[in-house]
Amino acid sequence: MRVRFNVNGSEETVDDVWEGESLLYVLRERLGLPGAKNACEQGECGSCTVYLDDVPVCACLVAAGQVQGRRVRTVEGLAEGGPGDQRLDPVQEAFVEAGAVQCGFCTPGLIVQAHDLLNRVPDPDDAEIREALAGNLCRCTGYEKILDAVRLAARRKAASR
Repeated sequence: MRVRFNVNGSEETVDDVWEGESLLYVLRERLGLPGAKNACEQGECGSCTVYLDDVPVCACLVAAGQVQGRRVRTVEGLAEGGPGDQRLDPVQEAFVEAGAVQCGFCTPGLIVQAHDLLNRVPDPDDAEIREALAGNLCRCTGYEKILDAVRLAARRKAASR
């Protein structure tokens, strides 16, 4: 089957998609977007979180055919600008600066989920941050640096308004 959809602002067409193929597979293997990670393939870890029509979803649970005519935004699509002039989103910058990136496997999903939280709740408290990130598992950290990063991004977004 042929699937046409928008990925990070670009119209894409993917041919020969088989019925059981996931959006995650299409993004990583067919479109060369490795940001969403393939970890559990069961929607349990959040490493493959992307936006589908502005709603965070686990790409491993979305059949590729379900994205026909829809919009997908990956962690790569959060940065602004084009090649050579790309600026990281404040959430991406905060994760780097706060040291919230260790092995990096969970990081893209956490960034997308934190980005969504800050779009909905500009000044979240710790309980709101923890709740928003509850579906994203990290095996390397105690989550404190991740919480620091979300707090930092929230402060910076507030200051830029």
